[in-house]
Amino acid sequence: MKKHGLVLVHTGDGKGKTTAALGLAMRAWGDGLRVLILQFIKGGQTYGELNTIQTLAEVDGRICVEQCGLGFTQRCTRTEPEHQEAAARAVGKAREAIQSGAWDLIILDEINYAVKFGLIEESEVLGLLDLRPSELHLVLTGRDARPAVLERADLVTEMKMVKHPYQKGIQAQKGIEF
Repeated sequence: MKKHGLVLVHTGDGKGKTTAALGLAMRAWGDGLRVLILQFIKGGQTYGELNTIQTLAEVDGRICVEQCGLGFTQRCTRTEPEHQEAAARAVGKAREAIQSGAWDLIILDEINYAVKFGLIEESEVLGLLDLRPSELHLVLTGRDARPAVLERADLVTEMKMVKHPYQKGIQAQKGIEF
């Protein structure tokens, strides 16, 4: 079977964008692919999925996750230079990884948020898509993916929030939502 790399976008206001991308990462790793996950916003915290990926990485090094961000903030704007600098470094890492030939699947987790919050420009995301070799699978996650990004994607999934436990006052639970 001829390998044809795809651009996949997980967006929308519902939960599950990162979870879907990480599920794909597990499948890809299980089938022998080399997987890199760069998280554009998350940083400084350990999550269950990080523990799992780090355990898998110890097996053979074919999967890697790196938190590039400084963590979520309600005030994530262009006026916060430390967040902009972290996002710029993440773009640089993504650019290098895309061009390296070392990976079969690269997940740019929360990159759409980075654009939404003004940490990086839409043109930088489109530039990353331009660099993508034809055999590389590239996944972009986060709410409010830009129309130009959606147009360039091969597969777009929009997660829609229908009901959420937070609406009943139930807080996020470790192992389920983070």
